[in-house]
Amino acid sequence: MQRDRVDEPLKPDYNVAPTKPVYAVMTRKPRSDTAKSDKSEDDAAPRRELRVVRWGLVPSWAKDLSIGSRMINARAETVNEKPAFRKAFASRRCLLPADGYYEWQPPAAGTKGPKQPYFICRPDHGVLAFAGIYELWRDRSIAADDPAAWLWTAAVITTTAPDELGEIHDRMPMVIDRASWADWLDPANTDTADVRALLAPAASSGLISYPVSVAVNSVRNNGPELVREAEPVSPGSGGRSDA
Repeated sequence: MQRDRVDEPLKPDYNVAPTKPVYAVMTRKPRSDTAKSDKSEDDAAPRRELRVVRWGLVPSWAKDLSIGSRMINARAETVNEKPAFRKAFASRRCLLPADGYYEWQPPAAGTKGPKQPYFICRPDHGVLAFAGIYELWRDRSIAADDPAAWLWTAAVITTTAPDELGEIHDRMPMVIDRASWADWLDPANTDTADVRALLAPAASSGLISYPVSVAVNSVRNNGPELVREAEPVSPGSGGRSDA
């Protein structure tokens, strides 16, 4: 990482919900006030950096933050067309690191009960790099030179899940292959066809899934026990089911 923009590290989060802070990796040029004429060419070049962003993209034209809670995901098939996403897709792309993600499977036809949560991850439990887009939203009630006037937000790009994962849920986060990280993050790469070509779920077929506790259905629960394998819920059992 060339620049770390994180003032205070985030605590481990095993149950990330919309509007929560998450890490994002992006490539950005230095601000104009830091790229003075006495700086070297290397100093003025785009650099990869780590930031904390709010999950749930808030477009720059939004009147308030509430829209962000409904824009946590962007479909790969239409991300370059939707007014809320297309500008970010063109030049503000990021990687959102995660150990895995949850999906919920409905009970079998003809049975009742809570949806069964599954944790989906790499076989070695290594870090995944989800494709994301980010935006900066200006709070007009705060002076522009105040860092608090700018809110960084992001959305996860999703794609069709392969058969083995599609049995749980038909969508999944887009995973960017390591070899494509630099191209994905390059803000100068604005050719829509070239960028869309990077949206190939290279890692999806290598992921595993296993049932976890329905405790993950409540955002009040947050601990390592949520990602441990658990006995599947039985039809007719009680419990809250969130998707």
